[in-house]
Amino acid sequence: MEEKILDILAKTNDELLTYTGPNMVDDEIIDSFELISIIEQLEEAFDIEIDAEDVSEENFGNKDCIIALMKRLTG
Repeated sequence: MEEKILDILAKTNDELLTYTGPNMVDDEIIDSFELISIIEQLEEAFDIEIDAEDVSEENFGNKDCIIALMKRLTG
C-alpha cells in the first residue's frame, strides 16, 4: 500500500517524497489542483471515497499524513 501511495505522490510531484513540513499546500510544494489530483488517484487506486471532511492539513500535510489516512480508510 505504502509503495502505491508513494508512486502516486512521485508522479504528481517528486518533492512530495522528501517534504516533511506540516502543510505541503501552504509551503507551495503543490497547489490545490495537484491536491485534487492526488485525492482522485488515491480514490481510484484503493477503490474508496475520501470525504471532504478528511481533506485537511492533518490528513494531507505531507506523505506520512497521507499514508496514515489511507491506512485508516482502508482498514
